[in-house]
Amino acid sequence: MVVAQDIHKAYGKVEVLKGINLEIQQSEVVAIVGASGAGKTTLLHILGSLENATRGRVFIDQTDLSSLSSNKLAAFRNQKMGFVFQFHQLLPEFTALENVMMPALIAGRSKKEAELDARKHLEFFDLSNRFEHRPSELSGGEKQRVAVARSLINNPSVIFADEPTGNLDPHNRDELHRLIGQLRESYRQTFIIVSHDQTISKIADRTLRIVDGLIEE
Repeated sequence: MVVAQDIHKAYGKVEVLKGINLEIQQSEVVAIVGASGAGKTTLLHILGSLENATRGRVFIDQTDLSSLSSNKLAAFRNQKMGFVFQFHQLLPEFTALENVMMPALIAGRSKKEAELDARKHLEFFDLSNRFEHRPSELSGGEKQRVAVARSLINNPSVIFADEPTGNLDPHNRDELHRLIGQLRESYRQTFIIVSHDQTISKIADRTLRIVDGLIEE
């Protein structure tokens, strides 16, 4: 599902990633851990096409991302990838339902279809009583569940999660871990999760550690 070949990333003279090679299979849950500043988020952003590598190639579902124009890459990202961030990145002026619908509307789906699908996903996360609530009216755990529901709305091949539990208390962290496992079993989603939280390894099939710009498994 995801192949990275010889990924290098430098900022000026500082080389953060020094030749990352990895393969991730469909429906795998892979955790990427490492010390602060090791390059975990940089690698995640490169795999998810949010940032360019200095050198190297990334393939998602057998598509070479470097072969796509900027417009085609944006469309591919919208259809094939889902993203979950530590601070959820929900749009404050929209309801939970509207936030989840947004990627589907961008993909060109009808409002009726997008709303039906968004309701289904929010119900899966036990948020049927929060459809019309704006982010400011939701708890931290609820916001993050809305963010995960949004990442799933276009049935992407891969979910990229950057510190998804970093802002959650232990109860909500464990609940999100349980839901990720359930999603993988139900929908065969592939998850790549960057985290400082060592407990993420409990739900991961593999844990990859970045040390000195390279991967240790």
